[in-house]
Amino acid sequence: QVQLVESGGDSVQTGRSLTLSCAYSTWPGCMGWFRQVPGKEREGVGGIYATRTYYAVSVKGRFTISLDNRNNTMYLQMTSLKPEDTAMYYCAATSARLCNLRGWLAALRSGNWGQGTQVTVSS
Repeated sequence: QVQLVESGGDSVQTGRSLTLSCAYSTWPGCMGWFRQVPGKEREGVGGIYATRTYYAVSVKGRFTISLDNRNNTMYLQMTSLKPEDTAMYYCAATSARLCNLRGWLAALRSGNWGQGTQVTVSS
């Protein structure tokens, strides 16, 4: 089972940038980021597998997912942050086979999860 540890969450002002990290024990084939606000469903932010990245409409053009395979780390670079980006951010992992079969969003929902890192954006 892949072990995941997120870090980098912080409190920032609107319009600023922030980069989250997710350290993984071994590359699982498909990884992604989700976020959740208390009382709401966990929302998919983006996924990466088979050299491609995928993003939710709400973050496309502002957020970028990247990998550093040498250091076993996935990043989420967030720019032009808005108050509605405030959430607990989680990284998730599953196999590339499942992401191919079900799509990154559905596959990662039932994958392995980290403990989360809090991002707060103030206006």
